[in-house]
Amino acid sequence: MNWFECKIRYEKTMENGMIKKVTEPYLVDALSFTEAEARIIKEMTPFISGEFTVSNITRANISEIFEDETGDKWYKAKVLFVTIDERSAAEKKTASYMLIQAIDFKSAMANLEEGMKGTMADYTIAQINETAIMDIFPFAAVAEN
Repeated sequence: MNWFECKIRYEKTMENGMIKKVTEPYLVDALSFTEAEARIIKEMTPFISGEFTVSNITRANISEIFEDETGDKWYKAKVLFVTIDERSAAEKKTASYMLIQAIDFKSAMANLEEGMKGTMADYTIAQINETAIMDIFPFAAVAEN
């Protein structure tokens, strides 16, 4: 999968009734920057009344996504896979980035560990951080429409 982070800029009505210009990041699965832009526009049009712009699109280095419908936040984890070089017997760590949906940090850690069950490789969790990502749109969701 090729994930792209798309930032959407629009006027949002806040809980207190005030209108504020906001920029919110979303993640879409796409083959190119052009397709990512088309997909995010299609996905967001029903949810935003009024005009919005795609203010930025960047490639997101995400290798795995662990979803949890009860969670309302997205956390990004840096997982280091540990391998041993057969020639030098040196330990080598390869970073991989994963996105975890969870209700809080503790749940994110639990969801990551659950998702990693059955992984044969040795790994360590280097860090987990809450992201600003509002939602993700994988390809499977498009096929169902």
